[in-house]
Amino acid sequence: MNNLPNTEPQFDDWLATLTDIPTPAPVLTEVGKVSEVADGIAIVSGLARALADELLIFECGIQGVVLDLEPDRLGVILLGPSERVTLGESVRRTRKVVSVPVGPALLGRVVNAMGKPKDDLGAINATAEHPIEAQALGILSRSAIARPLASGLTAIDAAIPIGLGQRQLIIGDRQTGKTSLAVDAILNQANTKLVCIYCAIGQRGDAVARVIRTLKQTSMLARSIVMATGDEEAPGLAYIAPYAAMTMAEYFSAQGQDVLIIFDDMTHHARAYRELSLLLRRPPGREAFPGDIFYVHARLLERAGQFTQQAGGGSITALPIVETQAENLSAYIPTNLISITDGQIYLSPQLVRKNQFPAVHLGLSVSRVGGKAQGPALRGVAGNLRVTLSQFEELEDFARFGTRLDDATKARLTRGAAVRNALRQAERDPMSTLEQLTILIAAMDGVFDIVAENALSETIKQVRAVALQKLTAIKQRLAEDKALTEQDQQSIITLAQEVIATPSITRGD
Repeated sequence: MNNLPNTEPQFDDWLATLTDIPTPAPVLTEVGKVSEVADGIAIVSGLARALADELLIFECGIQGVVLDLEPDRLGVILLGPSERVTLGESVRRTRKVVSVPVGPALLGRVVNAMGKPKDDLGAINATAEHPIEAQALGILSRSAIARPLASGLTAIDAAIPIGLGQRQLIIGDRQTGKTSLAVDAILNQANTKLVCIYCAIGQRGDAVARVIRTLKQTSMLARSIVMATGDEEAPGLAYIAPYAAMTMAEYFSAQGQDVLIIFDDMTHHARAYRELSLLLRRPPGREAFPGDIFYVHARLLERAGQFTQQAGGGSITALPIVETQAENLSAYIPTNLISITDGQIYLSPQLVRKNQFPAVHLGLSVSRVGGKAQGPALRGVAGNLRVTLSQFEELEDFARFGTRLDDATKARLTRGAAVRNALRQAERDPMSTLEQLTILIAAMDGVFDIVAENALSETIKQVRAVALQKLTAIKQRLAEDKALTEQDQQSIITLAQEVIATPSITRGD
């Protein structure tokens, strides 16, 4: 047996000696410096530990978001005027992403993209703050879209129905009524419990002011949130605005509420992102947009949907607006959004020139949810509406050549014109389901064929008013989501004929 003493140092003694080794000073810092400044962006150096989408604070008080990560530089989008940022000033990390306030305290308020008030009504006592970027809920947290969202516009509710949780694109040239259509959809929710969010992206101040004034006059502002980023503000604010608005919508949907959110418009959003990307020297792609522009919009709109009870039971219905130029539906951004959404409502400038408002082109508009989100009464009546109008438009084009027409063709032209004119609807005048059905059934049956075009608008107003007074039994049946019987349809036709038979109605020749 070896009895020699153990001369090797014990492990504990060796470990104790490690505490005497000085720790080297970290080479990574939490404060960087501005090395370049451009319109809306800044290049920051010295923040090697910064993360993507992290919020940074500049010495002047401006906030920025990290968009580009490179070994020796950060590409930062500024959330304020770039004129205040100077070369060499310090930049600090916050170790958090951009967050916005959420909760009922935002209802009735006008805020900017950061959730700060713009209406001079004082501070917002929000429930909490949530990050503007969030992963969309998976397929197991979603349920089928089966409940209708009534827009109050007959041309949409009858032919292009929208369901709660649907993503329906509103597309068209300038001055075709895109914003007006979206605002009318908000106003029609007066008798529902929907929370409405209007997100203005790069819009003129007077246009946003008109929307706010309309919501105030109709008492809908109390149930709405208006997020406004003007065209004079930093492009970084326009870029984050729709994500911030979607975060606010997700709070309410998680509480089991239904939310209608409008993005007006995504064309300005894409242009703001293109401007930031080009300044950060990202490679341009088609139409100079960066290659990830599809993902930028897809990750936003996929957060909408109808959710299961386990996920809160609420829904987010998104109505993004996109502007076309010279009716070019095949442009890059419109085709991207058409492929992301569940259908589109196309507003035609040709119909605008014909004084047809809303200028919904039923041939180029579609709802991929379709009749699944439409009540049985409207579904049963409006089934032949698109076919009737398309046949009428073909005959109308043919009749322009001056061809002599037989009596049957003339009758079809008269019927088609009456149906198209019956779909005309003034701004800020949404219709209930009973009113829509009454006008549709009367027009499809030919009741309005004998009414002169210049008197049709007033005739329809009278028919709507009488229907609300006398068709209470049908109104109750519609409230119970039941289909109309043949007797109900005949009652509607008889009522419309009685109104037209009054001496105050001007008839055609």
